[in-house]
Amino acid sequence: MEHVLGQTHLLRGWIPGLIVAGVATLVSWGIHALIPAVPLLTLTVALGILVGQVRRLRSTIDGRWSAGLSFAAKSLMRVGIVLLGLKLSLIDIANLGLVGILTTMAVVIFAFFGTLLLGRLFSLPGQQPLLIATGFAICGASAIGAMSEVVRAKKENTAAAVALVTLCGTLAIAILPLLWHPLDMNNLQFGHWVGAGVHDVGQVVATASIAGPVALAIAVVVKLTRVLMLAPIVAMASFIERRKAVEPEIGIKRPPLVPLFILGFIATVLIRTFLPLPAGLISAADTAQTAVLGMALFGLGSAVHLRSLVTTGWRTLVVGLLGWVFIATLAYGAVRL
Repeated sequence: MEHVLGQTHLLRGWIPGLIVAGVATLVSWGIHALIPAVPLLTLTVALGILVGQVRRLRSTIDGRWSAGLSFAAKSLMRVGIVLLGLKLSLIDIANLGLVGILTTMAVVIFAFFGTLLLGRLFSLPGQQPLLIATGFAICGASAIGAMSEVVRAKKENTAAAVALVTLCGTLAIAILPLLWHPLDMNNLQFGHWVGAGVHDVGQVVATASIAGPVALAIAVVVKLTRVLMLAPIVAMASFIERRKAVEPEIGIKRPPLVPLFILGFIATVLIRTFLPLPAGLISAADTAQTAVLGMALFGLGSAVHLRSLVTTGWRTLVVGLLGWVFIATLAYGAVRL
């Protein structure tokens, strides 16, 4: 009986924050419907960041809403990552051809370790270098949330990485189309460049759609190939974290060798690839994935303290901008190959 009462109390604690995250996601959905060029998930992160800067709301965010927002940022993020796998068909990725797949994987690997090195060189605190590298190299704030879970990163480090990847991804939407013709790329090449060099899936769609359906199609496939790298990179981080963990008898539980939500992600990729799923089911799963990821990213965004980031995080900003240029350059090289 006490266990049931405890669970009921916990659920009640989640409700206020989950309602706020849900409303914010619906607002972002409405704005996206009016202005399709603005990515929905980028909007939810940005809205979370904006709400988090309102002084009168700060105590409520850290108090009454805290449990629900934390649940959204962690548990709903895991659900969103699992559902993300239903966007990925290994057959579509195979259609890129061996050279296309290998160059895309190379961009992810070099981007990840290059950005990680930049973070170390600038002495960023805690797990910030790892989180920024994951977000920039793979799939933006979603990847940061997944990696944060595995390495048990501090809330402020996760928030800083989310703010940075949102800023740089938004810059990409504005700047990359301006470089399309000066860099002498056709529509197909531009789509490949965007897919390989822009962080979030929504940001890729917003940027590549400017060049038409051909560019958009190749951009999405290249981007989803990068998303597929989430599983091995997070699993590798989990393995390293497990090796470093203190023995269980001291009271600190080791992380699993491969996180359960990553196994779920792999399972949904295989389901999408080998089972003939109805179009209605795929559409419903896509809507559900957008909703839960939107709520999760709002929760992550609300933890950002911009004033602290601006006044003490200049090194983080420099690493982000340098990493962004580095990844865009790598992606451009892959296109030329």
